[in-house]
Formats: sequence, structure tokens, C-alpha cells
Amino acid sequence: MNLADTEVVLSILTQAGFSQTNNLRTADVVFVNTCAVRENAEQRIFGRLGDFKRYKKENPGMLIGVLGCMAERLRKDLMESESHVDLVVGPDEYRRLPELIEGALTGQRGIAVRLSRVENYDDILPLRTDGISAWISVMRGCDKFCTFCVVPFTRGRERSRSLDSIVREVEHLAARGFKEVTLLGQNVNSYNDGTNDFADLMAAAAQVDTTMRIRFTTSHPQDMSDKLVRTIAENENICKYIHLPVQSGSDRILELMNRSYTSEHYLSLVNKIRASIPEVSLSTDIIAGFPTETDDDHRQTLDMIRHVGYDGAFTFKYSPRENTKSWHMGDDVTEEVKLERLNQIIDLQREISLKKNHETVGQVVEILVEGESTKSPNDFCGRTDTNKMVVFPRGSAEIGQYLTVRIERANSATLFGTILGASRRLADDSRLAANA
Repeated sequence: MNLADTEVVLSILTQAGFSQTNNLRTADVVFVNTCAVRENAEQRIFGRLGDFKRYKKENPGMLIGVLGCMAERLRKDLMESESHVDLVVGPDEYRRLPELIEGALTGQRGIAVRLSRVENYDDILPLRTDGISAWISVMRGCDKFCTFCVVPFTRGRERSRSLDSIVREVEHLAARGFKEVTLLGQNVNSYNDGTNDFADLMAAAAQVDTTMRIRFTTSHPQDMSDKLVRTIAENENICKYIHLPVQSGSDRILELMNRSYTSEHYLSLVNKIRASIPEVSLSTDIIAGFPTETDDDHRQTLDMIRHVGYDGAFTFKYSPRENTKSWHMGDDVTEEVKLERLNQIIDLQREISLKKNHETVGQVVEILVEGESTKSPNDFCGRTDTNKMVVFPRGSAEIGQYLTVRIERANSATLFGTILGASRRLADDSRLAANA
């Protein structure tokens, strides 16, 4: 989401006559786009601002700005504790950046953090560099009010862009040669523009170019409708990967989190998804050490992981966020217990991921080539539509190609294979180019 927002900011500033530089020392304006979901993210930002202070001493005319959720949440603290920060701008005020910069140039430190019920930057085409994958923000804010989450307070209430504007953006990306788009929202499957729901949007995006992959994140189990599951199943170019955050396997903790579903409902949804999309890959989010979490609550979370058999999981120690409802519950699980439980979750998930990845050995999969492997310039890496990373000898492969690869071996995080040739999707690409 922050990457997508940064592209919106770049578009706004470029239209106002600014140009981007990669040289921090000579920059006139430096922005850091922030996240406030977890304490660690905020601490990293304070560290980054300390680095910027050094550059500002070398270049006193430099303006430093804090954008995004942390700006909204800690605006007063930032202005008081970080004297070298000139601008604090929340996620709904980016249109004002040019005027705020002008004011800061005359010595007026600026704060703009008003939350909006309508702002979705619908008319702004994000400024993107060429590539193969792009993010499209289709809605902003969240109405779920999970007790641990600051998003409704830092990004406001839900509002959706029009389906037509999103489809136009997908068409623009397809014309530029992008091969994959991910539709983004804090709770993306609650998208509704007044006429169309998220299943309608997914179907419309998939029809723009059937050689382009469509992904989405992040979903909420409560809004994973039968219609959406059918839409994913029926469209070949909608990736068969669903990120479905469970957060906990304990009904007592889920109620304290205000997650609005039970473990039984969640498992029935998983069964329904797998019945309709047998090849689906599922991942999740899990929080260890939520207030009052007991050993039995933790055991139920481990049981949930075993029962579902996730392909992957994003796991976190509970991080209290000021003024959320869980903040007032008290942080009564010790850091030592949180870490122990987190490590048990990670170890179990790594074991399951390894088993599931080993099951792919010998299979032929289609991948979209993303680029050079981080381990060796002689290897490339690409992603399956089930979101598994595949590393293979690069040979004559090119970034942006769809290839078929036979999986030869696997670990818990990565598949390794050899190229068999161009995929049918790539052949379709060639046919379309020939007919253009």
C-alpha cells in the first residue's frame, strides 16, 4: 500500500514541476513514507529520520517530510521530537504537498493530516517505472475495527474507487507491457463502488488482457463471498493464491480481536475455497501473544495451522498500538512467552511449507520471470500463480516471459527447477503481438 501511495505522491509532485533524484545529499525535498501497524516499523522510521538529520546539516535548505500512517498517528510527537522535520502529511492529504512544500520553503513547518471519507486519488495515474508487476490501490481505509489495528484511525473509513477508473488503469498497464497487477486494499474484498462488488471488479480486470495475471491482497474472511470464490475459479488469469488472515485459532481470542468469525466458520470457508479451487495456495497472518492469550489459546492456533496446512504465513509478536481497544486490555503476555510461541508457530509453518513444496517436485509449473536470483547471477527467479518462488538456470530466459519449468527440488521457501520452454500463455502473447 505504501509503495502504491508513493507512486501517487510522485505523480502529484511531477505534475507540480518536481523531478526525482537518486542522490540524497543534493535533494531539495526528502520524504519518508511510513507505516504505523507495528512498533518496529515506527522505530525504523525514527532511525531513518536520524540519518536525514545528518544530511540536512550538510544541506540546510533541504526539506524533510514524513508521510503516511505514522504522520497521522504521531503528528504532534514528530514535530516536537524531530526538530528537523518540516512537513507531516497524512495519507489523505497528498494533493496538498506542492503548496505545503512552498510554505515550508518560507519557513512554515506544515502539518496536514485530515482524514477524508471520499479521497481515493481516483483521477491520479500513479507514476511508475517500467516493469512487469504493478500495484493498483482500489480502495482506502477499513471499517472492521479489529481491536489491535490502527488502520481505521490512520487511514480512515472504507471508500472505493469506481470500477471504470480501475479498469482504465489496468488497460494502461497492459499497454505498457506489464504482465501482472495486484489489486490493493486494507480489506480489499469489501470493495464496493455502489454498483459493483469485488468479484465484479476482479472479473472486469481479468478480461482486460487474459495474458496478464491478476492478484489481490489483503482479504478478510468475513467478506470472502461464494461469488468471489467462483470468480477466481472461473478466470484462468486470476492467480490461484489467496491470503486469508486468521490471526488466531482460538475463538476466545478472535472475539477479543473483533474478527467477526469463529474458527469453525474460517475452516468451512477454507474447505469451500479448496473444493472450488483445488490447486489454490493459501497464506495467512498470525499474531502471537495477544492480551490474555493462554497456552491453550496458543495450542488452538497451532491446531489451526496444522488443520489448514498453509503454504506460508506472516507471523508477528503482538505489538500494542496506542488508543486501540487492545491497548486498553493491557499487554500481559511477557516478551519471552511471545517469542517462544512465535518461534513454535514459525517452526511448525516451516515444516508444513517444506512438506507442501516437496510435493511439487516433478511437477511442471508456469512461472512469470521476475529477474535475477539474489544468490547467483547465473540463475533467474520467477513466480507461480500460486505465489511460489522458483529459481532456475537463466539460460536464454528474459524478464517478463512466461515459462514452463519442471521442479527438481525444494526447500521451505523456494522451489528449484529447469526450463522446459515457453508456456501457452507466452504463445498467446506472441499471437496477440503478431495480430496487433
